[in-house]
Amino acid sequence: MLRLRTLVIATSIALAACSQQSNEQAQQSAPAPASTAPAKASTAAPAPEVSAVNPFLEQSTLPFQAPPFDKIKDGDYQPAFEEGMKQHLVEIQKIADNPDAPTFENTFVPMEKSGRLMTRVMQAFNAVSSANTDDTLQKVMEEEAPKLAEHQDAIVMNDKLFARIETIYNQRDSLKLDPESKRLVDVTYKNFVRGGAKLSEADKTKLKDLNKEESSLSTQFTNKLLAATKAGAVVVDDKAKLDGMSDGDIAAAAEAAKARKLDGKWAVTLQNTTQQPALESLNDRATREQLFKNSWDRAEHGDANDTRDLIARIAQIRAEQAKLLGYPNYAAWKLEDQMAKTPEAAIGFMDKLAPAATARAEKEAKDIQDVIDQQKGGFKVEAWDWEHYSEQVRKAKYDLDESQVKQYFELDNVLQNGVFYAANQLYGLTFKERKDIPVWQPDVRVFEVFDKDGTSMALFYCDYFKRDNKNGGAWMSNLVDQSKLLDTKPVVFNVANFTKPAPGQPALLSSDDVITMFHEFGHALHGMFANSQYPSLSGTATARDFVEFPSQFNEHWASDPKIFANYAKNYKTGEPMPQELVDKLKKSKTFNKGYDMTELVGAALLDMSWHSLSADAPKQDPDKFEMDALTKAKINLSYVPPRYRSSYFQHIWGNGYAAGYYAYLWTEMLADDAFQGFEDKGGLTRENGDRFRAMILSQGNTQDLATLYKNWRGKDPSIEPMLLNRGLKEAPQKK
Repeated sequence: MLRLRTLVIATSIALAACSQQSNEQAQQSAPAPASTAPAKASTAAPAPEVSAVNPFLEQSTLPFQAPPFDKIKDGDYQPAFEEGMKQHLVEIQKIADNPDAPTFENTFVPMEKSGRLMTRVMQAFNAVSSANTDDTLQKVMEEEAPKLAEHQDAIVMNDKLFARIETIYNQRDSLKLDPESKRLVDVTYKNFVRGGAKLSEADKTKLKDLNKEESSLSTQFTNKLLAATKAGAVVVDDKAKLDGMSDGDIAAAAEAAKARKLDGKWAVTLQNTTQQPALESLNDRATREQLFKNSWDRAEHGDANDTRDLIARIAQIRAEQAKLLGYPNYAAWKLEDQMAKTPEAAIGFMDKLAPAATARAEKEAKDIQDVIDQQKGGFKVEAWDWEHYSEQVRKAKYDLDESQVKQYFELDNVLQNGVFYAANQLYGLTFKERKDIPVWQPDVRVFEVFDKDGTSMALFYCDYFKRDNKNGGAWMSNLVDQSKLLDTKPVVFNVANFTKPAPGQPALLSSDDVITMFHEFGHALHGMFANSQYPSLSGTATARDFVEFPSQFNEHWASDPKIFANYAKNYKTGEPMPQELVDKLKKSKTFNKGYDMTELVGAALLDMSWHSLSADAPKQDPDKFEMDALTKAKINLSYVPPRYRSSYFQHIWGNGYAAGYYAYLWTEMLADDAFQGFEDKGGLTRENGDRFRAMILSQGNTQDLATLYKNWRGKDPSIEPMLLNRGLKEAPQKK
């Protein structure tokens, strides 16, 4: 996943911002510009004054301007935010008050250069508050989120600034701008309009209040969910209840319990999705049921961590925002600048997938039920049985055991000889670990990235192990954005939540974990290859239903024969995976794809349902709304729950993917079609890689994205490769 950040960096200002990191929006604490209505006074306690030794005040002297995490203290963030907002507003107002006639050079260029302090603190804070948070950082998040939202609105709704932008937009065809500059004008103007720049003063005030409330509730949601997920761990005092789990996983559960001061017990911690990895191996059905229900109900206990009232209100706010801006619902607003363009197009696309997905899932359920009946289980398959028995079906059908496969997927070997090796073969990149770059937590590693000609081009951080103070899931973001205008090179990071092994044990990954590493590194490549003039258009600053394309495309290289053979080696002996086991993996490629696709489509349709509510709809009961939405979509299979339930759907309530979760499906289509394009031209070759880098990965948002894809591929994307690759359609038999 890419972490979206709704952050005022130069002209990346729209509420539908599509750059990186978490969904903290902006608010102003300094006086509003003269041309706007005065901001309401904050009721929060005043933040401490910024110290002269605050590490954010000056540009970092580390390589690539990497954040000096060894010098940054929790107490540095809030005053740096406050000072950053103050400086940014001064910079913006200077542009707005310029007495000279508006030009691209005196309006757009200084906007792109503005907010540098804001950028530094936001990018560092987003990394640490997502991956290594604490009570202090959570408090900063909650206090600064509404201020940041108001700050953003003060810029978007600055009448004098927008007048300059609009003048240049109306003259853009006669200004002889280069294509990237013209694209910047177009994107910025539309973002301002979509952010409320043309509203009446009364409606601007209403929108500001809604934006402020939404940002505050979204931050509360994230913090509540983190606490709920931690509290949802299944704690057992009888090791027999963990029968079936590997020795390494049991040791990790003991370590997790010890960290909770529960010596002599075991804690099976939760990940962010509905299904949990341990459900595959646990033999005790009661323990499986408890683990599933702890996951399913994690944020629905009527306690301080219950998120249902929050999300119901956020959905209302978003519908009201959309109405003020002239849209029938939030989804219509958010999709206007996406590749899909309309909710109807996105839903129509998913409607093509849902029947095939559920039909395949029903067949898979029958196979599972047959195994249960053969074992005289005496029960019907439930959601907490699926992973356990589907693994048995896989063993029976393909003689494949995931625990056997894991022996060949040691984390560092997958990283160095798989992920990095693929990047070398395709693009000529090489990597050198740096021990001298400060990090936010000891598990984090840093690599310097060298281009095909040997020049140093980027830094790459990776933070792979799960912690209780880390948000769930896996993501990529930037610590420094690439920009030729600012003379900055990319500093990017990947975060995951793999189980940390007990001391002395190897970090062995599942097949899905391996795919996750390749996926997130696809995002990293998109960021590292950025080659734009303007930071607002650089790297991953694209539409949501394009930004997951490079990452899902990169997944394909995990199973490329040459790449696979280079990393799939036994962690004890170094021997390559036997060909017999490789063949079994290949044959099982589409196994369980009905389940996988159904849970994904279910979550995407649930997201779209929440964000298709009109402003006059009553506040919803989340449990009833969810059931009704899944039933209406005909995707409510009891044994295939959606990948995320509404109450813990971090993507849409906290990470910027509202009305955008369908993007994972849309970009699967792009990724599978793109990989077919590679195969048609020889597959894993430098020529193919260099062309993909030049025409896709380096372009950011500098061109219309549909045109960008078509120019590279030579045609519009087809859904056919996706249907075949995901097992939703049988490949034609060769004669």
